[in-house]
Amino acid sequence: MCHIACMANRNATIPDGAFRTKGLTKTYGEGRSAVFALRGVDLTIDQGEIVVLLGPSGSGKSTLLNIIGGLDRATSGQAWFRNQSLTDMTDRQLTTFRRNHVGFVFQFYNLMPSLTARENVELVTEIAENPMSADDALSLVGLGARVDHFPAQMSGGEQQRVAIARAIAKQPEVLFCDEPTGALDSATGRAVLRVLQDVNKNLGTTVLIITHAAATAAMANKVINFSDGGIKSVEHNPNPVSAEEIEW
Repeated sequence: MCHIACMANRNATIPDGAFRTKGLTKTYGEGRSAVFALRGVDLTIDQGEIVVLLGPSGSGKSTLLNIIGGLDRATSGQAWFRNQSLTDMTDRQLTTFRRNHVGFVFQFYNLMPSLTARENVELVTEIAENPMSADDALSLVGLGARVDHFPAQMSGGEQQRVAIARAIAKQPEVLFCDEPTGALDSATGRAVLRVLQDVNKNLGTTVLIITHAAATAAMANKVINFSDGGIKSVEHNPNPVSAEEIEW
């Protein structure tokens, strides 16, 4: 009974529509061979923000993304989405959380080559709770005229936009993007970032972007700098620029 009461009281302090972590750690291995991917991370992300996570490979960015995205579990500490404790969820509850609340975009598009753009997006709309149509999602990313094209008939930037359409088609509150422009040239990368800004503005989606491209920080409301498994600094940007203005 005390455990339930304490959990309810703790969760009541979490702002609605926000991510929050407290003392979040992730360790691989034990003893002298242990690797600390996260070292006690405390973080708050508000609803509707564009957040850029910067840092070298191995600094903990992707590990944090995987934990608050419900793909992995912390070794210790707590993570919440709205007033829900992610770290206390069962595997089944995490699956429901991912399906209903989160969209993922990765560096490599993970499209089914034998399916058209529309059919790739429909893979998500068929299982989502409240999806938009595949055609509407593709129109939002500027591919309304390419719905019947296969991935091999599209450029890298177009394939990434199909991946974004697939992620937003279920109308998630949060979009996690892990190096979404890593395989693209500068012009195409700006176009993809423009799409992410449009999704944030038009749908109110919270967007988290992991990137090595420090210039991307200029478009964010918040920039989180990672180093050695911890947060080195958090910078707030009162005047984000448009993606087209980013100097690659």
